[in-house]
Amino acid sequence: MISIKNILTLDGTHADHEIASQEDRVIDGSALLLLPALIDPHVHFRTPGLEHKEDWHHAARACLSGGITTVFDMPNTLPACVTMKQLREKERIIDGQLESVGIPLHYRLYLGADKSHFDEIVKAKGHAVGLKVFMGSSTGGLVMDDESSLHAAFSLAAVHGLVLTVHAEDEALIHERQRAYTGPQSVEAHSIIRNREVAIRATEKAIGLAKMYGTRLYLAHISTKEEIALIAEAKREGVTVFCEVTPHHLFLTEKDYAHHGTSVQMNPPLRSQEDCDALFEGIRSGVVDTIGSDHAPHTRTEKDQPYGKAPSGIPGVETTLPLLLNAHHEGKIELKRIVSLMRFKIEEIFGLTPTDDFVLVDLKKRGKIERLYTKCNFSPYADRVLSGFPVTTILKGKIYDLTRLLP
Repeated sequence: MISIKNILTLDGTHADHEIASQEDRVIDGSALLLLPALIDPHVHFRTPGLEHKEDWHHAARACLSGGITTVFDMPNTLPACVTMKQLREKERIIDGQLESVGIPLHYRLYLGADKSHFDEIVKAKGHAVGLKVFMGSSTGGLVMDDESSLHAAFSLAAVHGLVLTVHAEDEALIHERQRAYTGPQSVEAHSIIRNREVAIRATEKAIGLAKMYGTRLYLAHISTKEEIALIAEAKREGVTVFCEVTPHHLFLTEKDYAHHGTSVQMNPPLRSQEDCDALFEGIRSGVVDTIGSDHAPHTRTEKDQPYGKAPSGIPGVETTLPLLLNAHHEGKIELKRIVSLMRFKIEEIFGLTPTDDFVLVDLKKRGKIERLYTKCNFSPYADRVLSGFPVTTILKGKIYDLTRLLP
């Protein structure tokens, strides 16, 4: 049994807390806060086929370091996870990597929507966490940009009771804007080419399809104030639509290109401070349902290439909680809302069985992120001084002391 003594709880009182475990440990929690361990509903751990960027050996440590014990992994791997056979093979590889590192991370996998494998969708019910549709191109070749295929995916997801998660960027408009762009080939062009209209048009289309077919729609990494307004209106109309935002769209803006360059190139791209503020307002008003890191690492060498060659995506699984705790110190978000966004609402949307995992947080700890476990080993937040850090993660009754090097 793990006995945590006199720890601060979310209701503002101190109490003792016991967790079932084969270990007999007593932890002095008098200077700490107890939170349910978090879920990251949006990660790209690059297995199989892209392990030079990330693998589950490194990613599992990064998760524990960030107070996360459950993740949903996306299907744009190599090969893409678009059949149940590929999904089960992916599980086999992941289980081997987690066993070798001794971290029994909870995970669920997405099935990728692919116009040549619509027959796989019915097989995914009860196994895949959801169906992922890329309306716009990102890492890998999974793009579904023709009308008939989109209608088929939304219809099949509705019929078979799958949550349909969408990367909402309009592929045709991206290509149109790329052809028309004549400005400097710098990373700032990324937010010009994939401008807000690229995202707004796709989000509007996805909501319309969800309304038409009764699909449970989960909109990933929403980045603009207009999308927040569209989603709020759809919810008022009774459309079953859920909204996710990322830390990079909350804490970075287009101005960060000047300092970080292609390190902060991602899809959808960075927006304005006005958009960041609108996302936080969406959190406060309840329009935003979840926060996902969209942990999408590449090697430092890959990211250091010039714009046009550098891939999109940044790491984030181990920095999300410290950033949110710091935002709490700044009065931008309540602790209970963090837990709702990264635990309880995700369990509700995806029908998860709650775990007995916890994270112990030192709200007074202040400094920079001391180490990164992600294989890419960089973060645009590494230079930031933050207030509030996880110090212990408890996964399946095992204690992981984050002040020491993880196994």
